[in-house]
Amino acid sequence: MFTQGSEPLAERMRPKDLDELVGQDHVLGESGVLRRALESGSIFSCILYGPPGCGKSSIAELIRKYVDAEFHSLSGSLHGAAEIKQVLSRAQELKKYGKRTILFIDEIHRLNKAQQDLLLSRVEDGTIVLIGATTENPSFEIIAPLLSRCRVIQLKPLTAEDLLKIMKRAVERDELFRRSQVEIEEEVLSYIAKESNGDARYALNTLETIVETTLSKGLKKLRLEDLAELSPSKILTYTEENHYDLASAFIKSLRGSDPDAALYYMVRMLESGEDPRFIARRMIILASEDIGLADPFALVIAVSAAQAVEHVGMPECALNLAEAAIYLATAPKSNSTYEALSRAKELVAKTKDAEVPLFLRNPVTKLMKNMGYGKGYVYPHDVGGFVQRSYMPEGLEDIRLYVPKDVGKESSIKKRLEQLWGKREGDSGESHPKG
Repeated sequence: MFTQGSEPLAERMRPKDLDELVGQDHVLGESGVLRRALESGSIFSCILYGPPGCGKSSIAELIRKYVDAEFHSLSGSLHGAAEIKQVLSRAQELKKYGKRTILFIDEIHRLNKAQQDLLLSRVEDGTIVLIGATTENPSFEIIAPLLSRCRVIQLKPLTAEDLLKIMKRAVERDELFRRSQVEIEEEVLSYIAKESNGDARYALNTLETIVETTLSKGLKKLRLEDLAELSPSKILTYTEENHYDLASAFIKSLRGSDPDAALYYMVRMLESGEDPRFIARRMIILASEDIGLADPFALVIAVSAAQAVEHVGMPECALNLAEAAIYLATAPKSNSTYEALSRAKELVAKTKDAEVPLFLRNPVTKLMKNMGYGKGYVYPHDVGGFVQRSYMPEGLEDIRLYVPKDVGKESSIKKRLEQLWGKREGDSGESHPKG
């Protein structure tokens, strides 16, 4: 048996060359685009997109072996801007001497927008070749400018036959099996392959765990009937489609004020291994998009839940997420903030050159004051706190962007605005001038 701290079987069995890689023939077969590139010693910036255990990290290791370049490996969940900048700085120096740099980022979807922005210009000017690996749909998780400069390589789940081939190779070659001389029935390998749902890492590590458990019991033969007692269970399958279907159902349940359904879908995601930070982010968005000023405290609750996830982690943070989900589901709903932002964006697109009224400009210099900057501005606090005067550019004074709804706490906001401005066009929500 192997001592604690040894590499898992899945790591020890990584393919050493292209011919040892099992599966993904559409990109690594004889005419596959990745195979052709690697055999010529070249590679392009790309995103390896596929389910867990399909070979993303193994492909990255093959790129390291086949391409003459300095290779750096980072993790989107462990590393941030500081480490990225360090690699980019090194790459810029190497570029002066004609040396290429490959930057592999596992779980690239975990990088935030600012971190992804750091990569953009260096991918564009060829300072680095970026290889990203992700289980999440790149269209949603990778910023558009960076995605447009990378080729998306979609990988497929491995078949049961692929997994069976990988496990048989491990039994033949790995020291654990050679030294122990444990006899494994073919049906055991077939069962593990079937239950692993295309995940080679899971299949190999499950096999290793079962064999070591068998040896610890003093047994030399592993039979199918022993498997239920020895093997860890993989209860739920969580594909990319499951991810987006469940996330959609979760958000729609919150929006539809159904706390039971929201909790059900949230727990299904968590039990399937979903990142709790993803769930927290979705609730933060919903708090402003679908609840908004009908209950402004909803945003506070959602942000607090996200902070709790960072401080507590799984499994305990599930309780924080559940509290937030119940609160958001039962809160009054209003999308007036979302609608106001949409109208504002549309109006800005049409009126980008509209001048700021002179009375709103700050007369920083004497010349500016002589030009009329600040003239006519009335400080509201000098006249009771409010001046009934539009602050919009000329010609846009009558346009309504924010139209409060008579829902929850937003009712008081609507009443307050009517007291200040009187009823204006669009107050009923039936017409909203677009300018």
